[in-house]
Amino acid sequence: MNKTRKELVADLRRRVGDHILEPSNAALLEKLILRADDDNEAVMIASLGTTYKRTGLHFDKRLEKPTSDIRYFRRNEELSFSDGTDAAPHRLVIGDNLHALQNLLIQYRNQVDVIYIDPPYGKDSMGQFADTNYENAITRDNLLSMLHPRLMLARQLLSDSGVIFCSIDDRNQAYVKCLFDDVFGERNFIATVIWERAYAPVNLKKHFSESHDYILCFAKNIDQAVCNGLPRTEEANSKYKNPDNDPRGLWRTDNLAVGPRVESQVYEITTPSGRKVWPPDGYCWRLSKERFEEYVADNRIWFGENGDLVPAPKRFLSKVKNAMTPMTVWNYEEVGHSQDAMRLLRDIMGGKVLFQYPKSVPLISRLISLYGSKDSLVLDFFAGSGTTGQALLELNRQDGGNRRFILCQLNEPTDTTPNGIAHDVTAKRLKRVMTGECYDGSRDFAWAQKHQPYGGSLDVVDVATVANFNAMAGQSAFDVIDETLYGQPRFETMEQKVDWVCRHFAPTQTTLETDHEWQARRMEADNR
Repeated sequence: MNKTRKELVADLRRRVGDHILEPSNAALLEKLILRADDDNEAVMIASLGTTYKRTGLHFDKRLEKPTSDIRYFRRNEELSFSDGTDAAPHRLVIGDNLHALQNLLIQYRNQVDVIYIDPPYGKDSMGQFADTNYENAITRDNLLSMLHPRLMLARQLLSDSGVIFCSIDDRNQAYVKCLFDDVFGERNFIATVIWERAYAPVNLKKHFSESHDYILCFAKNIDQAVCNGLPRTEEANSKYKNPDNDPRGLWRTDNLAVGPRVESQVYEITTPSGRKVWPPDGYCWRLSKERFEEYVADNRIWFGENGDLVPAPKRFLSKVKNAMTPMTVWNYEEVGHSQDAMRLLRDIMGGKVLFQYPKSVPLISRLISLYGSKDSLVLDFFAGSGTTGQALLELNRQDGGNRRFILCQLNEPTDTTPNGIAHDVTAKRLKRVMTGECYDGSRDFAWAQKHQPYGGSLDVVDVATVANFNAMAGQSAFDVIDETLYGQPRFETMEQKVDWVCRHFAPTQTTLETDHEWQARRMEADNR
């Protein structure tokens, strides 16, 4: 038994020892591994032993067809465009997002600040294991099997402070949440946002008319993720008054009582009117007695105009942070609804309905703004119509940011997009909102008459395939792979190119590495 298969068997036995895998299942998998036709097939068989997770989630895993071919980025000259400046371009990757993510790892490992995805939970599927299209339902096993390796790769792309958002419907939310718990860790769960996507009921529904979707939010490392909050509103600021003409300006009262009860902070307070006040049962005062007296001396406790109210600390508007902590329920008046999104897309696409259920631009703009900075790198590997790209561009316009997007979309043909979704919708939308023109130079779409284009450049690359055994001059992997598409300067010698391709493109075949495995492989290569 060679080294690879020994390691796979050893890993299965460790899983048995950790009570993750049943001994009988491990024994069967071990036999199949030893009888596999090649190492690639052995790796795929061993991966079946990872579907029993600590959360108890189990699904019938579908295996994507193994291959020895190498996937790589090939520039699409026809769809790419430049604004003539030196600013870094945005990027659209056309192809299977599994291979796109594997290639993106070569350049962007630990560099992506925000990921947003809207996976095909109701329609469509991805990968070799589920041959369906946008008109067919995707089964839950296929959904989870498709998402699992892509989330593993997405986690490696995220920076240590990065976050990922995932839109999902009511039917699949619980299952996908469990899958995220497994990949990102339950402690890195931040919140589930409820988006009110519809503003009127569908009266034909027999029981309930669904009006919302969920958005899961996970951090790569919750200790390092920082929420920027939402801009303060006039409504929020209007709650601050100054009934005692405090020279420090507008203020509002805060609650002095908190729970759970801490006995050292339970004491009697006498108001200016002589009233005796204790904290409610099970509560205590948030300030120690000494600290409370300091607040009183500094006129930071409000007892009411008559001096007989329950004491409340003053919170001054000048002292609050400039941003508001976001709530987890977002209504359509704040972030738009699905019909708004559809009308916008029709205006951009010349009145045609080419894509169903696009997301709202204000919704995605808010998600992007909550985390990262004005220079963030944002990834969407289920790009669909390209809403994430337009949302980022709109946000940059609003706050002067320099965020960049990377979008990935499979070019799957449908009845309304005979050339594929990526060609007929995603690329065309980006071209029109960034330049104000169609690819043919025309401007005959409603959006261009009402809005100024956002500007910027777009690099479009296709996920291409080359046989790793092809040694024909001009057709081998070393000839066709363009290192500059990976942020790499042009190599001076073929020896340098060969070494770089061999080190970086093995994972773009079938390997799904963890962070630890990648570090070990890089250290081994550096020591050679």
